[in-house]
Amino acid sequence: MRLPVSAFVTGKDGLPLIVKDPNANLDYKIDWTEWLGADTISTSAWSIPGAAGGLTIGTDSKTTKITTVFLSGGTAGQTVLVRNRITTAAGRIDDRSFNVRLVER
Repeated sequence: MRLPVSAFVTGKDGLPLIVKDPNANLDYKIDWTEWLGADTISTSAWSIPGAAGGLTIGTDSKTTKITTVFLSGGTAGQTVLVRNRITTAAGRIDDRSFNVRLVER
């Protein structure tokens, strides 16, 4: 699932919101192309600040413009914040966060 930052549905807190089944193991991508311009991604780190609600970060990867993470598990009824922090070749550092609402489907 490749989503530009602007394509996410926005939750009550203004952050993007994704609905995920606790049994799903899926990849989620952030397309940084527009924000980066001519710059490129040097490093990418994914994290779940605070309580994880049983959600697990799996394999992650990056290209020069897109970051990807696999998310698995989770407890139905929980909403979990997921954060991606990148550092660019030019030394800029920025975060993008989104919420994952865990719902049995």
